[in-house]
Amino acid sequence: MSGAGSPSVNVDAAGLSVAIVAASWHEVVMNGLIAGAERECDRLGAQHRLVRVPGSFELPIVAQEVASDPTIDAVICLGVIIRGGTPHFDFVATSTTDGLTRVALDTRTPIGFGVLTTDDEQQALDRAGLPGSPEDKGAEAAAAAISTALVLRGCRGIG
Repeated sequence: MSGAGSPSVNVDAAGLSVAIVAASWHEVVMNGLIAGAERECDRLGAQHRLVRVPGSFELPIVAQEVASDPTIDAVICLGVIIRGGTPHFDFVATSTTDGLTRVALDTRTPIGFGVLTTDDEQQALDRAGLPGSPEDKGAEAAAAAISTALVLRGCRGIG
């Protein structure tokens, strides 16, 4: 299981404002990822709002716009890209990943990467944080973004 060894995050995120940017493809999986991210934001005390986009390819442009808002401390990006019989999977997965990395670096805003890239729908369901799912990648992406926002907040005071 790829989630083995993931850290347990217990931080106080009170006062942080987080945007969850989520794709719309694969509704059942996306509902699980969104619920996991929202649960983790609530557990850690971060305020959050949800922004929906059509698909994973659209995540970077909307994440960039949201991250440009100075009131946003972190962005959690959620999507599902399932391998098919054409190279389309590779193009979308690479473009989405590279785009979100660029957004994080260009805006200096943490981006929680909750984009599932799986070979089939069952692998996505196993990572969606649904009842019976062994992993909750929505919660993991939220924890990573929130933790990084707090680290950056501390670093910015070092100057």
